[in-house]
Amino acid sequence: MTVRGAALAPGPALPTTAAASPSVSVTPEGSPTAMEQPVFLMTTAAQVISGFFVWTALLITCHQIYMHLRCYSRPNEQRYIVRILFIVPIYAFDSWLSLLFFTNDQYYVYFGTIRDCYEALVIYNFLSLCYEYLGGESSIMAEIRGKPIESSCMYGTCCLWGKTYSIGFLRFCKQATLQFCVVKPLMAVSTVILQAFGKYRDGDFDVTSGYLYVTIIYNISVSLALYALFLFYFATRELLSPYSPVLKFFMVKSVIFLSFWQGMLLAILEKCGAIPKIHSARVSVGEGTVAAGYQDFIICVEMFFAALALRHAFTYKAYADKRLDAQGRCAPMKSISSSLKETMNPHDIVQDAIHNFSPAYQQYTQQSTLEPGPTWRSGAHSLSRSHSLSGARDNEKTLLLSSDDEF
Repeated sequence: MTVRGAALAPGPALPTTAAASPSVSVTPEGSPTAMEQPVFLMTTAAQVISGFFVWTALLITCHQIYMHLRCYSRPNEQRYIVRILFIVPIYAFDSWLSLLFFTNDQYYVYFGTIRDCYEALVIYNFLSLCYEYLGGESSIMAEIRGKPIESSCMYGTCCLWGKTYSIGFLRFCKQATLQFCVVKPLMAVSTVILQAFGKYRDGDFDVTSGYLYVTIIYNISVSLALYALFLFYFATRELLSPYSPVLKFFMVKSVIFLSFWQGMLLAILEKCGAIPKIHSARVSVGEGTVAAGYQDFIICVEMFFAALALRHAFTYKAYADKRLDAQGRCAPMKSISSSLKETMNPHDIVQDAIHNFSPAYQQYTQQSTLEPGPTWRSGAHSLSRSHSLSGARDNEKTLLLSSDDEF
């Protein structure tokens, strides 16, 4: 058997030569090894399973978005809800496409950039939705201004002992979320540039690699934004109780935080050697790309459950009894498309950023929009909103707020 195998082996190399040189591997380059075998991410099964969860999540969420636009009776609230719901289609479809192009070492960075940029807007829109639930800044300040901040280690307010709620507190909450809307896209663009110059690789914590610095900056930015959400919820949890805020807060935080920490865990596993690279005659994929592939697959599955939870958290049924049509008919397709266009217009985000970071913030007039809406009930709570006699919005100027009492 040995002689026969030697006679049939291709190439002039002799077994004695390989044995004499310890620097040469005994295993020929083309022979299969454990890392050269197709991993699960490269199989049809992985694409089918992830595709099933993704397309199911898309159907659930797109129907929910459609119903919100169909019952677009409170634009100032539903605008933010629709933007939050779009995280499922963007996250799911983007991750699935990234998984389909898994064997390319570059594509996952570009797909991740799109996903990362949108998640920054979700935190801002959720905080803005809470503001809208409570009637705007002036209404919130009328309820909490001057009250002492309760010291709590659970909510991270132990360092705020002795302070009181002021307009500076609300300003901090808005600024902390808006900074994430700026930092996150900048980090995403920086990642693409560093990748193009070979200075970025997922899981590479070397000081000469951009991954370490991007991760540190991003971690600080997202932690600050989520901390601001915690502070705002801690201050207004009783006011928000009719709107079932716990599930809403949990869903928004988990979608963003889980995706980040999953990526970090996979990067650590990659660094420890638990995620090997793929090398074969057909394809060569680095460890960072493999880790990103597992992250994409996990997100595809998670978005299905996120779609179900968001459907319950941000139900359209609360708005269904107040149609746009005076005869009680559903809104026509033209009205739905115009509502979608108005919803995705970022003009209000830009204006809010200018408003909150402007030096003239200490003297401004807050515009509060009052529009017809349903009566909200939750247990013993009952909230009724004022509405205009004409049935359209009324923009009413409210009191001047001063930020002389900084947070």
